Amino acid sequence: MKIVGLQKLTLLDYPGKVACTVFLNGCNFRCPFCHNSQLLEEEAAPVMTEDELMFFLKRRQGILDGVCITGGEPTIHPQLFDLLRKIKSMGYPVKLDTNGYRPNVIRAVLQERLADYVAMDIKNSPAEYGRTVGLPAPDLEKIGESVQLLMDWGVEYELRTTVVLPLHSEASISDLTDWLLTLSGGRRVKKLFLQPFVPRETVPVSGLKTPDNVLLEGFLTRLAPCAEEISLRGV
Repeated sequence: MKIVGLQKLTLLDYPGKVACTVFLNGCNFRCPFCHNSQLLEEEAAPVMTEDELMFFLKRRQGILDGVCITGGEPTIHPQLFDLLRKIKSMGYPVKLDTNGYRPNVIRAVLQERLADYVAMDIKNSPAEYGRTVGLPAPDLEKIGESVQLLMDWGVEYELRTTVVLPLHSEASISDLTDWLLTLSGGRRVKKLFLQPFVPRETVPVSGLKTPDNVLLEGFLTRLAPCAEEISLRGV
């Protein structure tokens, strides 16, 4: 497994835990607002070997409370399971970040109890999903299946949406609300976070803008029927 990044300490990435964050390369989406676009291709240079990561984690036992696995998109890697097994064997809780586009992998991870917390991006309304993830015709049934998996499995999870202008609007957020309620059969997801896009040099498309807090609060109010807990993050 190629490890292309390691944040040795984070108080933000794993709710309630002192954790580290491991970055894997490659992704099946091409979101125009991606902050980690330099990690998307196979050419991304490794920062350490898997053995070196295990050595780091062994030395941090008793200091770190958990390990976050992110990307890129972790679920595209067949070696993900071995990596998670090794981390879990050390006694670490694992948080997995995913875009939800490989529900079969998510199901297998949950069945083997290799993740204790799953954070899944829910990018936009169905009509705007392709433009938001950089694919002409994404299979939204996969996204829906992943949402339902998380709701039904009993694992700790959150859904999160990065709000980017002009990709998101009152209409798209309204349609996203209706879609989530349809996917859940009228139930509420456990946690839903909205976070504003922040421009960086690594973002692949220029001209994207950060929404103001007034707009975010309005989106939050519209989405409130979808979630037991809903809030803004990163504002």
